[in-house]
Parts: sequence; structure tokens; C-alpha cells
Amino acid sequence: MSVDAATLAWLLDSDPALRWQVERDLAHAPDEVWRTTRERVATEGFGARLREKQDADGQWAGGAYFPAGYFGSAEATQPGQPWIATTWSLKDLREWGLDAALLAGTAEKLDANSRWEYDDLPYWGGEVDVCINSYTLATGAWLGADVSTLAAWFPAHRLADGGWNCEAEEGDSVRSSFHSTLNAVRGLLAYEQLTGDTRVRDARHGGEEYLLSRRLMFRASTGEPVGDFVFRFVSPSRHRYSALAALDHFRDVSLWEHTAPDPRLAEAVEIVRAARTPEGRWLQTTPLAGRTWFDIDVPEGEASRWLTLQGARVLEWWDSAH
Repeated sequence: MSVDAATLAWLLDSDPALRWQVERDLAHAPDEVWRTTRERVATEGFGARLREKQDADGQWAGGAYFPAGYFGSAEATQPGQPWIATTWSLKDLREWGLDAALLAGTAEKLDANSRWEYDDLPYWGGEVDVCINSYTLATGAWLGADVSTLAAWFPAHRLADGGWNCEAEEGDSVRSSFHSTLNAVRGLLAYEQLTGDTRVRDARHGGEEYLLSRRLMFRASTGEPVGDFVFRFVSPSRHRYSALAALDHFRDVSLWEHTAPDPRLAEAVEIVRAARTPEGRWLQTTPLAGRTWFDIDVPEGEASRWLTLQGARVLEWWDSAH
């Protein structure tokens, strides 16, 4: 599937953090075109604004996963959580395509100054939450930190059914979570792509098989949809699972490993296709609650450029293979 000219023009009229991906994935522009746009992330728009928020000690908002002073504050009683601390800010910058060289020294500063809110653990060692560890693994590989020990944590903490669950370390669950497993495999894929280390590939494949065996949407026990969240596409998705977010990962895997789309993705693909508006766009659902540095997408009910990029490239990938 190719996007129509009007939708492509609408997508290209966007922040460099999004535009370079549109140029690469949908417009199929020459490498020098989208790479030049990606360089602008450092000096324009979302990327430049977020870089300016970094503290002198290497952190954002004075904390690893939560901003300084969060616990015990009135904000801690509100729905959601703030998305402004170090882990979330670095995740955004990495996914927006910022050149890690422009954050030279950040890995060392975080090693010296940043500790997890959980047990005051050192930043690059991760903690006990698989989602947090997945973001840290990918970001560490991106910034050049030694996260090889953290990479080895993932195979050791897979559950018997093949995936991961953020609640498992507290003894609250022995079954995997769609959310946690997708975050884990995305972090492991980014680590492999950034470092070339394939020693955790088997663990990643096992987590991906957990999702594939459930066709990205269904409970193994009853065959019923695992939850409404599967069908609610939101941007930014942060930690949230959806059929679209999962398909975007499997597209990345297919391109990285030069493999054809797995047939078990078919039902999820049709869910994404059905959500496309007659204008060829995808609508924002309810944005995740919590404080942000600034908005990067539209309110609920409006057409989202980020979701449209993801939806369009997933369908183009799938349709071109069939």
C-alpha cells in the first residue's frame, strides 16, 4: 500500500523527528535526503527542545524514572505518571533519531550521578522492572555504555510461557504480559542492532513467539481478545501495547533479519487496516495521562501523523509481501 499524495504531503509537513522517517519509509527518498532531515533533529523542533531540558548532571528532571520530588507530592496521587525524567527523555531522543554523539559524556554522567528510585541501584545496571530495563538496555547501547550484564538479565528472567511480566519480580504474576513482552523484545532488538551482539537473539525470538502464538491479540486460554488496549492506538505509546505497536516491531524484525512477515500477523494487520479513515489516516485515542515537557501529537479524536506513519508503513510492508 502506498499513501496518497495528499496524505504524504500532510505527513511531510511535520517535525524533523517524524519527517525523516516518512521520507525513508513512505516516500522512499534517497538516503542523503532523509539522513539530512534526521540531522535537523538536533537543532530544530522536538529534539532540540528536549536536549535543552537536560540537567548539568546528565539527567532530565533530576531523576532516573521519575522527576525529583515526585514521591510524596500531589502529582503522585494523580492518574498516570510524569514522562519527563531521564529514562523517558532518552527513549524519545533515541527513537526520534538524534545522533548519540551529540550527547557525548551523558553515559558517564549518568553512571556517576543517576540512581534508580528502586533500591538506589546504579543506572546502567538496570533494576527489576523488565520494561524499565528494556529502555535502559537500548539507550545504553545507543550512548555507548556497557550494558552487556543487563542484556544477560533478559534470558534469565523470561517466564515459562516465553515472555516477560513487569510484575513477576514482585511475585505478583507467573504469566507473561503483552505490554512487558513487547517492550522487552523491542529493547533487545535495538540492543542487537546497535551493538551487533546476537547472544540475546534467542531470548528475543522466544518473546516474539509468545506474541505470535497469540496472533498479537488473543488469550491462549480462551481465544478472546486480551484487552481493549489492543485496538486503541495511541501516540506516544510509551509502554502501552497495541496491535499497531506490535506490528511496527515485527516489521522492524523482518527488515533487520530479511525474513517474510509471519502469517500469524494477518488478523492484526486487518485490525490496523480497518482503523484507517477514508482519508488514509489513523486517529489518536486517549493520550496517556501524565506531565510532559511539551506535546508531540494531537488530542483524542484527531488524525495523528505519528500513528499514520506507523500504520501506513506496516500496511505497505505487509501488502508488498503479499
